[in-house]
Amino acid sequence: MTELLRPGLKRRLESELQGTVHFDSFTRGRYATDASIYQVMPTAVVVPKSMDDVALALDAAREEGVPLTARGGGSSQCGQTVNAGLILDFSRHLNGIIELDVEGRRALVEPGIVLDELNRALKPHGLWYPIDVSTASRATIGGMTANNSCGARSLRYGIMRDNVLAIDALMADGTKAHFGPLDPGSNDALARDMLALGRREADEIAARFPHVSRRVGGYNIDALVPNGGTPINLAHLLVGSEGTLALSTAIEIKLWPLPPKSAALAACHFPTFRAAMEAPQHIVPLGPTSVELVDATMIGLGRDIPIYRQTLERFVRGNPAALLLVEFAEEDPAENARRIASLSDVMSDLGLTFGAGGDHEGGVVEIADAGLKADIAEFRRAGLNIMMSMKEAGKPVSFVEDCAVPLEHLADYTERLTGVFEKHGTRGTWYAHASVGCLHVRPVLNMKLEKDAKTMRAIAEEAFAMVREYKGSHSGEHGDGIVRSEFHTEMFGPEIVAAFESVKDRFDPAGVLNPGRVVRPPKMNDRTLFRYPPGYHAEPREVALDWSAWPGALGGFQGAVEMCNNNGECRKLSGGAMCPSYRVTRNERDVTRGRANTLRLALSGQLGKGALTSDEMMETLSLCVSCKACKRECPTGVDMARMKIEVLAARVKEKGLSAKDRLIAYLPHYAPMAARAGGLLALRERIPGLAGLSQSLLGFAKERSLPRFRRDAFRDAEAAAGPAGGPEVVLLADTFNRWFEPDNLRAAVKVLAASGARVMPLEVPGERPLCCGRTFLSAGLVDEARREARRMVEALAPHIAAGRTIVGLEPSCLFTLRDEFGAMLPGETDEIARSAKLFEEFLVAGIKNGSLSMPFEAVPKKAYLHGHCHQKAFGAFSVSEQALRLVPELEVSTIESSCCGMAGAFGYDAKTADISRAMGEAALLPAVRAAEPDAIIVADGTSCRHQIADGGGREAVHVAALLARALQGGSHERA
Repeated sequence: MTELLRPGLKRRLESELQGTVHFDSFTRGRYATDASIYQVMPTAVVVPKSMDDVALALDAAREEGVPLTARGGGSSQCGQTVNAGLILDFSRHLNGIIELDVEGRRALVEPGIVLDELNRALKPHGLWYPIDVSTASRATIGGMTANNSCGARSLRYGIMRDNVLAIDALMADGTKAHFGPLDPGSNDALARDMLALGRREADEIAARFPHVSRRVGGYNIDALVPNGGTPINLAHLLVGSEGTLALSTAIEIKLWPLPPKSAALAACHFPTFRAAMEAPQHIVPLGPTSVELVDATMIGLGRDIPIYRQTLERFVRGNPAALLLVEFAEEDPAENARRIASLSDVMSDLGLTFGAGGDHEGGVVEIADAGLKADIAEFRRAGLNIMMSMKEAGKPVSFVEDCAVPLEHLADYTERLTGVFEKHGTRGTWYAHASVGCLHVRPVLNMKLEKDAKTMRAIAEEAFAMVREYKGSHSGEHGDGIVRSEFHTEMFGPEIVAAFESVKDRFDPAGVLNPGRVVRPPKMNDRTLFRYPPGYHAEPREVALDWSAWPGALGGFQGAVEMCNNNGECRKLSGGAMCPSYRVTRNERDVTRGRANTLRLALSGQLGKGALTSDEMMETLSLCVSCKACKRECPTGVDMARMKIEVLAARVKEKGLSAKDRLIAYLPHYAPMAARAGGLLALRERIPGLAGLSQSLLGFAKERSLPRFRRDAFRDAEAAAGPAGGPEVVLLADTFNRWFEPDNLRAAVKVLAASGARVMPLEVPGERPLCCGRTFLSAGLVDEARREARRMVEALAPHIAAGRTIVGLEPSCLFTLRDEFGAMLPGETDEIARSAKLFEEFLVAGIKNGSLSMPFEAVPKKAYLHGHCHQKAFGAFSVSEQALRLVPELEVSTIESSCCGMAGAFGYDAKTADISRAMGEAALLPAVRAAEPDAIIVADGTSCRHQIADGGGREAVHVAALLARALQGGSHERA
C-alpha cells in the first residue's frame, strides 16, 4: 500500500487535534472501502472529538492541498465515503442531540448520531424520525442527509429533503454558515448567486428533472426555483450533495409522532414476478405506508440463514415467485382492517387465489403477531445483505439498483431489464420499494474479472437508457458517488450538469471537499478504484482449518473473508450481540467489518509482507472475544471467531506462545494436578502481592479473582444414572465444569435421571479426561485441538452408533462439537454435530415429545436469565428460558444483553480487563445489581457466572443447578 504522508500535515494534526489522527496503513485500509465495490486509500484518517477538530482538519487539508471527505457509518452503496486525502469519521464522538423541541417536533443533532440511537432517545417523548432506511442501526443523520436517504415509508413521510429543516455547516474556506429557509431580504452573496442560478435554469429544470418522488441524483437545484408559497430552503441544496459542498456541523430535523401500534401488515403472494410488478399501481391507491418487494431469490437465501429461516416459515405460504409486504398504519384499527380487506379484493380482482394453482396461485397472508411483524421488518431491512450471502465468486453488484420509474411502467421495466441481464449472461436479484417504483436489483458479477467490469458498464448504459425512456430517475435512493455520477449528462443534459459544476465551484472553488463525486467523476468501471483492482490476488500460505465452503484462494479462506461487503450491520449499538467490543470502543478497528477488511488487505499483500501475523494484526483482533455473534447476525455470515483462530494459528507457527497463552491452552492437560493443589493455588487471592506478581509475570489482571480448582472434581463414573429403558444420553463433562464447578454436572445427572433419561458415562479408561480442544483453539494451537477432537470422535463413535444423544452444559464446549469440529475434521463429525445438544435442548425436547417426564415442583421465586453468546449464535438461547419455565411458579425474565465481557481468558487479561468490565457494564451487570435480593441469577456460561460474581456481586447458577433444586422431594432452601 503506497504511503501518502505529508510531514507538515502529520505534524499539525498530531500536535493540535483533541481527537486522533491515523497515518498507519492498517487504519487507512479500514477506511478505504464503504459498502460499494470501490476502494480508495486515504492519506490519513481523522477521528474528531469536537467541531473545532473538524475545522482544524479542514484548514490543514486546504492549506496542504489534500482533499477531505466526511464519513458517518461508512455504509454507502456508491463510493461516496471513500476518497484520497483525509477521511473524517464523525460517528465515534460527534453523535449527540444538541437540542430537542418536543412541542415543536424538531431536533438539532450532530451529524454522527445513528438513526436508531436517535429514535431510541425520541421514543419516550412519543416522537421518531421516520426516514427508516434499512441501515438504521448504523446510518448516521449526517450520512443520510448527504445521500438524501429515503426509507421504506417515503409514501407517508417523504425523504430526507422533506424532513431536514436547516443545516449549520463549515464552508470549504473554513467559514461558518447557516442554511435554512431563505429570508427574502437577505444580502448573503452565496444565496443571491444560487437564486440567480435557479432563475436562469428554471425552464431546463422543469424539462429535465424526473417527476418521480425518488429522484436523488445530482444537486437539488430545483430547490432554488420558487414553488408556490413555499419558501426556498438552501439547506435542501446541501441535502444529497454527498459532502461535496460543505461540512455539516449540526442538522435541524423535523420529527413525527410515533406510528400507531395498530399498524396492519400483509404479505401478498404472487405466482410470477411480473404479476407482482403489475400489482403496486393497484395497491398504492389503498393508502399503504409501504409496499416492499421480496423476490424468490431473497426468500431462498433467507431460508438458508438460521436467523431468518423460522421467520419465513411463519408467513410464507408455498414457493411464491415474489411477495409484496403491504403495511397500513392508520390510527383507527378498524380502518386498517378495512384496507386489508380491500387488499384481498384487489388480489382477487387480479385473479389470484390460494389453491388455484399455476399463474393464478396467490393471495394475502395477514400478519397479526407483533413479534412476527418485527422479525419480518428485520428480514426486509437485511435484504441487500442477504442477497450478498451467496457463497460463490460472483456477487450481486450495486450499480443500477436505485433506478425509479413510474408505477405504470414498473412491470415492463423490470421485465426488460431482466432480459438485459440474460443477454449479458447473468441474472438479477430484486427487492425493496415497490410503492415508489424504486427496486433494488443487483446483477450477479465477479468484480475481479475485467470482462465483468465491462459487462457492468454495458448493463448500466442500457438500464439508464430505459429509465430515461420511462421518464424515471437513474438515482432513486442511495445517491451518486462513483457509480452513477458520470451518467448525469445523459440523465439531465449538459446544461444542467454545467449548472451542477457551477454550484460546486461556487461552494468549493479549490475542490477540497470530496472531489470526483456528483461532478467531474471518474469512470464507474475504472478498475484501479475497485476493491479488487487489477493484479489483486491472495499471497500463498497454508491454512489450518477447512474453508472449502467458500470460493477463492487459500482453500476458500480468501473467499470467506471477502464475504464482508462492508454493510456495517456489526456497527449496531443495541439488539443482538454483535459486535460487543465495538459497542464499548466505537473504534472501526474493533468491529467485524474493520477486522475483515484488515484481513482481506493482509491476505492480498496490500499491508506489506508479514502483515497477517504482525503485531498490528494482533492489535486488530485483540478485542474480538470470539462470541460468534457475527456467525449468526452478520447477514453475509462473516465468521470472525473462526477467522481469528486461523490467524492465531499462523502467528503461533511463526512467533510461538506467551507463557500466559500456554497456561490457558494446556489447562486440560495440567488440570488434574492443579485440582490436587487447589488450596495452594488459591493463595493468590489471599496473600498480598501475589496477584500483582501474577500480573507482572503472566499478565493476569491483579484485580480479577481466578477460577478455583476443586479437589472434588467430577468423575466420569458419576454420570451413570437413570432408569433402564429411558432415552439414552452421554454426558459431556467439559473441562470448566469438571474442574471448577463439578456440582453443575452432578445437578445435570440428577435432573436427567429424575426426568427418565438413562445417563451414560463418557469414559476413557486410564487416560486423561476428554476435552473439546476449546482452550487450544483460543491460543491458535489447531493441531493440538485437532488431536483432542480425534480423541473425542473415537470415544463418541460407539455412542453415536447406538443412537445416543450427546448432552453438554458449557455452551462454548458443546458448540465446538457442532462448529469447529467440522472445520478441523471435515466430513468426519457430521453425526456428532447432529447428536450434540445442550442440556436444556435435550430436556425440553424430551418433555415436549413425551419421552421424558417433568419432575419439578413449585419454586415461588424470580429468575433472571443471561444468555451465553454461543447459545445466541446457534439459536439455542430461548430453550434455556423454556427449561426454566418448566418449574411451577418460577417467574422468568430474560436479561437483554450482549456478551458478558469475560469471554474465557479475555476478562482475566490485564490488557483487556477494563474493556471486559465495560462490556459487562453495558447491560448485564446493571441488570444484575438491580435484581431483587432474593432473585436467582441464571447463566449457563462459566465465564458469564464469573463476570457476574466479579462485577455484579451476585452468585449466578447454571440452569441445571436451578432445576436440580426444584426436583420433587428436594430442598429449595438454596433457591
